[in-house]
Parts: sequence; C-alpha cells; structure tokens
Amino acid sequence: MKSSLTIKTAHLILLLALSGLMLNGQKITREKYIADFSELAMREMHRVGIPASITLAQGCLESNNGNSTLANRGNNHFGIKCHDWTGKKIYHDDDKRHECFRSYPSAYDSYMDHSQFLTTKSRYASLFEISPHDYRGWAKGLKAAGYATANNYATLLIRIIEENQLYQYDLMVLNGSLDGIDTTSYLAGQGATTKRKVLLNNRIEYILSEPGDTPESLRAELGLYKNEIYKYNNLYKGAKLETGSIIYLQPKRKKAAPGNEIHRVEFGQTMYDISQIYGVKLKHLYRKNHLMEGEQPLEATDIYLRRKKREPVLKLEPSQEQYEEEEMQFRFEH
Repeated sequence: MKSSLTIKTAHLILLLALSGLMLNGQKITREKYIADFSELAMREMHRVGIPASITLAQGCLESNNGNSTLANRGNNHFGIKCHDWTGKKIYHDDDKRHECFRSYPSAYDSYMDHSQFLTTKSRYASLFEISPHDYRGWAKGLKAAGYATANNYATLLIRIIEENQLYQYDLMVLNGSLDGIDTTSYLAGQGATTKRKVLLNNRIEYILSEPGDTPESLRAELGLYKNEIYKYNNLYKGAKLETGSIIYLQPKRKKAAPGNEIHRVEFGQTMYDISQIYGVKLKHLYRKNHLMEGEQPLEATDIYLRRKKREPVLKLEPSQEQYEEEEMQFRFEH
C-alpha cells in the first residue's frame, strides 16, 4: 500500500484548481472534466463495479461538466438529494423549488457517495446484474430505477459516452491495463493506514478478522462507509466475527474464479460459508444450484460455482394401470 500522495489529497488539489478556473470566469470543458475525473471513475469501477463510463457520463450531465451551482457550492456532481442524509445540505430549485441536496467537502467525497448510493440502495440492485461491458444497459437501468425524472435520461448518458468514447475507460479496468494507475489496494485508494495484510480472492480484496474485531470497528479502522462491510459480507447488524473470518472490502462476484467449477460440501458447511470461500455472491449461488434462499446443502453434494446446475429430468415409470391397459389393447387387437 504505497502512495506518497493520497487520492483524497490529489483530488483536493484538483478541486482547488477547478475552483480557480471558475473564479477566473472560465468554464470547465467536458474534455477537461473527463481528463480530471477519469482515474477516480476507474478506481471506483475496480472497487464496486459501476462502469467508469456511466460514472463519468453522469458526472458530466448532472454537474454540467463541473460548472453547475450544486457542483460549485456543494461539490455535488451527481444531483443526489438529501433523503436520509445527515451531512451538510444545500438547497436548489430542481423538480420543485428549494429542494434539499447533499453537500460534500470535496468532489472526491461526491464520487465516493455516488458509489455508496448505488451499491446500498435496493432499487439499484438489479444494475449489478448487468454486464460492466454494457453501458447502454446500465444507462437504461438507471432510468428504470428512477435515478432521474427526465424521459430521455438514458439517451443523454449514452450520447455522452459514445461521443467521448468513455467506454475506453471500462475496457482499461476490465482488461487490467490501467497504465500507471495503481488499483491493487482498496485501502491505499481510500488513504487509509493499517498494518493489516490485504489479500486477494477472485479478484476481490479482503482481510482476515482478528480477536476483538467487529464490523463497526473495522469500518472505523479502514475508513469504510457504514454499510459496506455488512453488504459485501452478508452480515446482519450486531453480528459477531470469529477470528480468522474472511471480510471482503469489495463486492463479491457472480461466479468463482476459473478453475473453481464445483465445491463438494463438507460436514456443517452452509451456503454462506461457500459464498465467502470463493467470493461469490450468495444469491447467485442459490440461483446456480436451484436452491431456495435460506436452504442449506447436504453433506457431500456438489455446489456449482461458475455455471448453472442442470436440473434432473424426471422419468416417470409407467403405473400398474398403464401396464394393464396396454395388455388389454394388445389382446383386443388380436
């Protein structure tokens, strides 16, 4: 976890530079905005799975390339309203007069909250079923989930992505060719300092819990948002952590890493245990194996980790009545 200049510091400098442009009466161009925030969007794609193209297009559209009143007065680049917000607020006319919007210390915090907003609100859960390659699907999904009221919201996002070739940033993350952008450590990206060893499983960063750890103590130590540990690890509020538990710092994936096709269930193992071992989302394990949510596997059965298990075709043996009927027909015909 090396970084002589944390991402927060870098983006504070960026914020000051952008503010300087506005004070001089110069509007930020779309090209400038994309250049300034593309790295942050790619880091967030690597961390939580939102396509960088979508994040950048929303930033461009919602903040008018960083020139809007909300962006300048409240560092709000995504038009997120207050809702259950407990932080600072800013009021602005939108669908209605004098509406409440979230206000942030910096543009960096706005980008972080955008990720938090989409990954923790249930109405956006279906977005993460869409391929990260499919920016069109994501744009339409955002509109369908009610992110914005404009009827042409998806069309506007797609136009910004295609006119500015923002899909190239998605490909850089997906291909692992980020040319000097260090995405190897989530904690380094957060500017967090910890002596814990960050491990990697199924391309997901995780740590092992130590004696005395709780979800809340880890959240405070690692600088995470309040729901991240719970959501990424299927934990309930007040959950106790056994020493040596796998604690993921990023969302688990739809399927296991190549080479992990099937898991043979050991005595006492649950679907949750298997989900944590392979870094596969619990709901996808249930779907792949035709199990009801909450149902547990039997010992020595196979759990499919990468593809859907074929359902057995039941072949019904003819009943005694069917045999008797066929025999009677045979005799009648002769």
